[in-house]
Amino acid sequence: MEKENKVAVIGIVVNNREETSKKVNEVLSSYASIIVGRMGIPYRERNISVMSIIVDGTNDEIGALAGKLGNIKGIKAKVALTY
Repeated sequence: MEKENKVAVIGIVVNNREETSKKVNEVLSSYASIIVGRMGIPYRERNISVMSIIVDGTNDEIGALAGKLGNIKGIKAKVALTY
């Protein structure tokens, strides 16, 4: 049985961007096939960066990506399934 793809937004808050950016980019690169687009904004007043990643994949793929991002120290990741 083929799993149905979902469209989702993964919201990411990044602390210590200098320390985490390489790890975040490695994870995102490994899931490039399900990433539709991404946007990142530095929030200087709070010394964080906020990213949104739009993905189109199975629940398992989306969950795995969010889990790997969330396991990086200094990263918070949440998924909003939209379609």
